[in-house]
Amino acid sequence: MGKKMVIVLAALLAAGMLGGCGQQSDALKDMKVEKVVTLGEYKGIPVQLAAATVDEAQEAELMKALYMDSVTADRGGVLDREVVLGDTVNIDYVGTRDGEAFQGGTASGAMLEIGSGQFIEGFEEGLIGAMPGETRELDLHFPEVYKNNPQLAGQAVTFTVTVNFIMPTEYSDEVVASIGVPDITTVEQMQQFVHDYLDRNAQNTYRATLENAVVDGLINGCVFKELPEALVEKYRNNVQAGLEADCAANGVDMETYCQYSFGMDSTSFLDQYAEKAAQQGLAFQAVANAENLNIEDQELQEKLEEYAVQGGYDSVEAFLGELDREEYREYFMFEKVLEFLTQNAQITEI
Repeated sequence: MGKKMVIVLAALLAAGMLGGCGQQSDALKDMKVEKVVTLGEYKGIPVQLAAATVDEAQEAELMKALYMDSVTADRGGVLDREVVLGDTVNIDYVGTRDGEAFQGGTASGAMLEIGSGQFIEGFEEGLIGAMPGETRELDLHFPEVYKNNPQLAGQAVTFTVTVNFIMPTEYSDEVVASIGVPDITTVEQMQQFVHDYLDRNAQNTYRATLENAVVDGLINGCVFKELPEALVEKYRNNVQAGLEADCAANGVDMETYCQYSFGMDSTSFLDQYAEKAAQQGLAFQAVANAENLNIEDQELQEKLEEYAVQGGYDSVEAFLGELDREEYREYFMFEKVLEFLTQNAQITEI
């Protein structure tokens, strides 16, 4: 089973089982899971993964992108000098062939780095020396081979280009304050905000990779006998319900989603997922039994009360509605076991 499928395992399982009513007879806590699964060594699962670090180049690019999107001619744009090689300019342009505008040849507020080679030969060179506010007529030819639009290949065209302003090479507090990030008004604050954002992403990626690895390690170390059919069917129904809801919310059919995300049809995905989810559930329950990580009634009630308060409900009963609290017991057990496995993993950073 591919990494991508394993990564989404817990998310889709949670979406499915908390979106429908489970049958208590299928509850893992009521099963003699040790008759179905023999645990391997689950303490000290070896994991190799990259350290959670912020890439400086990515940080600089994100800072630049956020900043440049807020620059205008009146706010931060350079207006008092000519365009030189290496400048990034904001331009409007209209391309015509035989006096008629052609498709794809018109834009407003486009960003172009002079010398980047993004446009056809002569376009960028023709803007060197222009002052902001100046309009130039560029008589050019498309290359003889032009895959983006073969109808324009080798054609003579004219581009009417207005340079609106030159992008600044230094950042200013004025522009940063206009970006709209709450409580961020200076360049220094914005740079810290960008760093913290990427650091959180790196930490989240690190955690997800670690969790995925320890689940893999746990499952690969287990020996399974024939899986209970009722449990497999339960997980299949749960994930199908979650998948259908997710696809409906995103306006995509399930077949397309499964082919794009997992490279297989929905039936194959659900079959493989159900088996994998059943194995994971059994293994997690076996660890919970061995390490006293099961969710007792009082802890379950406390967690449900916390969820009810966070969701703005008056009571646990109102929060649960028609849902089965036993499904939440299983969900919270999964969280505890996963935390136990990651805390006890033998991690080597590479």
